[in-house]
Amino acid sequence: MKFLKKLIVMAKKNKKNIVFPEASFSDRIIKAVLYLKKHKTVNPILIGDESSLFLRNKRLKNFTIINPKTFSHTKELANKLYEIRASKGMTFQQAEETIMDPFYFATMMVEAGYADGMVGGAEVSTAKNLRPALQILKNDVDNFVNSYTIIVGKNTLTDNPFFMADCGLVENPSSKQLSIIAKRVCEQMKKFTLLNPKVAFLSYSTYGSAESENTAKMAEAQNEFSSLCPDVPSQGEIQLDAALIKNVAQIKLGEKAKYYGGANVLIFPNLDSANICYKAISYFGKLYAIGPITVGLKKPVNDLSRGATVKDIIYLTAITALQCK
Repeated sequence: MKFLKKLIVMAKKNKKNIVFPEASFSDRIIKAVLYLKKHKTVNPILIGDESSLFLRNKRLKNFTIINPKTFSHTKELANKLYEIRASKGMTFQQAEETIMDPFYFATMMVEAGYADGMVGGAEVSTAKNLRPALQILKNDVDNFVNSYTIIVGKNTLTDNPFFMADCGLVENPSSKQLSIIAKRVCEQMKKFTLLNPKVAFLSYSTYGSAESENTAKMAEAQNEFSSLCPDVPSQGEIQLDAALIKNVAQIKLGEKAKYYGGANVLIFPNLDSANICYKAISYFGKLYAIGPITVGLKKPVNDLSRGATVKDIIYLTAITALQCK
């Protein structure tokens, strides 16, 4: 797939230091970082004990391995963690204990600039992997973090990727949040591709064919997005078939549509619909999904599915590198 190959090439040019908190207890992470190191995609930083990792794989001797117990800057990271969380009741003693957790340690490495980004979650829940980032790296501008997924592969509509949101974090976004999510996803699309985004705010209704609180939310989200990004074509509320297929859009929307079909940024009304849809596409449609990819943090931290393959880890790491400033 051209898009996937392009991600790797772009990541190589943008070679970043990406930290992996699960290196000491994930075989999939080890296989992925060996590939990433060999192909010079990123500079992997592994959290764990050097001796134990060397016993697992001798090729890891060429890697940067950091043990929180012996790292010369661990106390500095504990101090920073305490400063960030003191207002939430964390004591310095608690900060010293917490920094030994590999997920908090890796996140603080990103916060302090010892790493550019982080990838985890192959062996633990989203809550375990992302909680430190949500506490430490949360962006105060919009005050929430969301995710999106990239769908790649040949299908009956196009060979280009689709971007879908929110597939992993915001359970029931407001219309305002949906407009911001769409704006963020469009920015990411422009960063990773040469495509011009076309946004569809999806619903079970098209342009007032049904009326409810849910359909009204999607219509309002589209209005708010139009104010945020007036140069990006968008439609909503709209059904998936009309959003994607020109002939269906013409039947359902006529001349009222701002564009007919061809949407490549799909914004879902809630987490249920988005998550179910992207997994159904992946398993039933035999397309490939990258993500969910986190946006809205000050620095990139991404969360793998516990069902992630080595291939998934490699491509999400490339995305993480490209998200770095």
